[in-house]
Amino acid sequence: MTILNVGLIGCGNISTAYLTLAPTFKNIRFVAVSDMNEEAALARGKEFGIKARTVSDLLASDDIDIVVNLTIPDAHYDVTRRILESGKHAYTEKPLVLTLKQAKSLADLAASKGLRIGSAPDTFLGGAHQQARQIIDAGGIGTVTSGTAHFMGPGMEMWHPNPDFFFKPGGGPVLDMGPYYITNLVQLIGPVKRVAALSSSAQKQRTITSEPRAGETIPVQTPTNIHALLAFENGATITLSTSWDVKAHRHANMELYGTTGTLFVPDPNHFGGALEQADVEGTITQVPVWDHPFGQMNWDLDKDTPRANYRTAGLADMAAGIVDNRLHRCALELAVHVTDVMTSILKSGETGQFVDMTTTCDRPAALGPDAARDLLKEDA
Repeated sequence: MTILNVGLIGCGNISTAYLTLAPTFKNIRFVAVSDMNEEAALARGKEFGIKARTVSDLLASDDIDIVVNLTIPDAHYDVTRRILESGKHAYTEKPLVLTLKQAKSLADLAASKGLRIGSAPDTFLGGAHQQARQIIDAGGIGTVTSGTAHFMGPGMEMWHPNPDFFFKPGGGPVLDMGPYYITNLVQLIGPVKRVAALSSSAQKQRTITSEPRAGETIPVQTPTNIHALLAFENGATITLSTSWDVKAHRHANMELYGTTGTLFVPDPNHFGGALEQADVEGTITQVPVWDHPFGQMNWDLDKDTPRANYRTAGLADMAAGIVDNRLHRCALELAVHVTDVMTSILKSGETGQFVDMTTTCDRPAALGPDAARDLLKEDA
């Protein structure tokens, strides 16, 4: 078994999940962490027993094969470009970048250097979403013709310690949460052909209520309420609503309507969850959970709502793809297409016009229980 060494740039909140979960996978090993704030890197490195290096030292290191980019979205392009220029494969948190031009630029650079780029989210590899994929591929609800997807809430300033970037250009609910929903839709039913959207913002400024900056106000410089219509290449039409201007709602996360039934898909932001299906008569039943390792509860087990969390699965699959010379599932072309969809939604919201996609992609390969199990250590 070949193990690839991994370095990490960006020691913020999400780095904890990556560093905690990586040891459950058999083919990746984090060997260094870094951050522009060297104190943050030292603290995170000490927490997980991993060496902290400066960003420049990490990129120059000969003992690192892949670098994970966990910086803020506005820095994704520059940091991923530096990773590639250093001769290393790159795996980035979502979104890949903030513009289609940036996405294509990275794709060209990676191709010229023979390097890989992978991009979160990898939650679509979760047991619930792969079981939904299996049902759709087997014709369990016939042909998917339409559906809905909703991510709506009151905003990020209530819990995030530094929520400013969520409300700047390049932020907003489409670019922040859209990757989970759009990526899952693409893996379930295929690429998008064109989009239309309406967008707005309910407030001109937000008041932070989280510590340590409670009481500060921040300007809203990007739409925070976006309702979109997605036309897929296979003919399906999906309504996508993303908002940080909603106090409460009763919409399901995702529903897919087929010619012979309906599939109720749990939150694409998580790996697991209850999957329900309606038959041709409209009778709704819960789908028995299959034995998929990425659907097993392993996170917050001491709390009232434990869940499945296998972040780094996409990174581990990418490492396996590099070794086995096969395409990884959190593929660059998938991330580029999702970037095209998201930025086109925002463009449509500005112009009031339909926007055609200029990219497409193949659906990522399904990840069944055996393939998922093969990524994990035997004792995981």
